[in-house]
Amino acid sequence: MALYRYLTATANVKSSAGKLKGIFCSSSTSATATIYDSPATDTTRTILGVFNLTAGTMLMFSGDDGGVYFTNGLYVVLSGTCAVTIIYE
Repeated sequence: MALYRYLTATANVKSSAGKLKGIFCSSSTSATATIYDSPATDTTRTILGVFNLTAGTMLMFSGDDGGVYFTNGLYVVLSGTCAVTIIYE
């Protein structure tokens, strides 16, 4: 079962292990995102480096298990003005 979290600013999405399934950007003005395998502000374990967010774009992570595993947590850093929905387990 997938869960979701709507974000307009940097946030800790999950503080334990799980799987990142996708990201939907509903609005963006010169915004970027970086996603870390961390329960809080530790930015040493990068899942996805800095990338541009484009309004109306859905990034789905597929593969054998349909997602990207993380072990410590899911921390999303957003810059600029944006609205995104993070889909995870």
